[in-house]
Amino acid sequence: MAGLSVAHMAAVAQLVENCSDTLLARLADMVSALPGTKAAEIAALLSQASLDRARRAVALGPLLPMFRARADGVEAMTFPASVLPRLWKAASGREPHLLALLDEEAEAAVVADRLGLAAAAAVRDQAEIVWPVDLARDRRAAGLEDLAGCLDLIHLARRGLVSLPTWISRPDADQIAELRLMLRDAATISPEGACRIVEIMQAHLADPSQILRVVTQGSGTAGRESFLSGSEMACFVDRLIAGVNRKTQAVADFRPERGLSGVDRISVDVTWCAGVLSELDITLALQPDSAWGRSVREARVRVAGQLVNLLKTAEKSVHTALPMTRMQVSARTTRLAPDLEASPDGEAMMAADALLRLVAAVRGAAAVFGFESDRKKLVQRLVEQLSVYADEALDLVNSGAAPDEARALRLIERSAELLVHLDAGDHARTVRRRAAVAGVPMDVAATAA
Repeated sequence: MAGLSVAHMAAVAQLVENCSDTLLARLADMVSALPGTKAAEIAALLSQASLDRARRAVALGPLLPMFRARADGVEAMTFPASVLPRLWKAASGREPHLLALLDEEAEAAVVADRLGLAAAAAVRDQAEIVWPVDLARDRRAAGLEDLAGCLDLIHLARRGLVSLPTWISRPDADQIAELRLMLRDAATISPEGACRIVEIMQAHLADPSQILRVVTQGSGTAGRESFLSGSEMACFVDRLIAGVNRKTQAVADFRPERGLSGVDRISVDVTWCAGVLSELDITLALQPDSAWGRSVREARVRVAGQLVNLLKTAEKSVHTALPMTRMQVSARTTRLAPDLEASPDGEAMMAADALLRLVAAVRGAAAVFGFESDRKKLVQRLVEQLSVYADEALDLVNSGAAPDEARALRLIERSAELLVHLDAGDHARTVRRRAAVAGVPMDVAATAA
């Protein structure tokens, strides 16, 4: 049987180039189970591609996260994803005899550093191949310079990444000296070297604010905002504050009346902002009258004001979702009682569910933004209201006064779910235990108990 044609092989190669590492592995597993000559050839191509990816990860590992945008949206030094396979092809083509040594642990680091330098040379000598002129024209020239500069530092970054977890935790004097030596060596390689190697370090941090620990410890500026704001490292603080401002503005612009689809996003953004602001508080002593200090203060005020309003909306939403109605007690007397004809699954209940999840989600951030007292009081009120609602509704069900017992029990279950959102698990369990025997004759209930 004929094997793959040249066109087929080119198509497979193009497909492989555009695959993520995860997808490539899945494709390899799928194809390996297929019969036939062509499937075997494709499997061999995928296997070779996987090996090539593994070698690329060893050689260019310190820079790999820089070929994708940060998930948190914080500005950072990045390069187009399509440049990476071009760069690796050009670099590995210069030293093809070294590639197999990347598979050997004893030789890998030395060979990887040499291939990093080959990649830097490829960027400078084959710029049109590595970064085509029609790709991201507006940042191509600066991007090529930064990419080559980062590759010049890849040997320092490879060793620095091993110590990064220590530098962002509690480094001792020797470890801080090691960090400062790395920054000094990077600055010796190029004037922008120190900033570039910090960019590489930050690309490996899920929490971008942790880079402040590297910056302050590395430059000896811990607690000295005035010094840091005038240094080359100020850009890292500027970017974090810009990220906080973007997210806090999005929170401030949120309007529940337009829909609650963005509630989950708000809780994520608020939690993220709280983490960054806490890190700024810990790492830098921001002056109230400085540009950074004013920006942070305004962000706190925006978020706190909006979230306090959302807390009020959350309380109203619970009253709407689980309404009370006047119930005739005697000829002349009425009292408020749960309206058991309300919808347990309507828009009002969905709104209450979303807003109470938000109330719980911002618990950690509330202290940072200064509204934890308001949030705590709201939670206490709601837990009491929901518990009372459930108790009274269960009494109505047990007395046979519920128009639709199934609907009433569903409303009671929804009240328990809302209690869970408020971290009132004990109250929710009590409601559910009572609901489990609600409407059951007393002798049967006693036997079940």
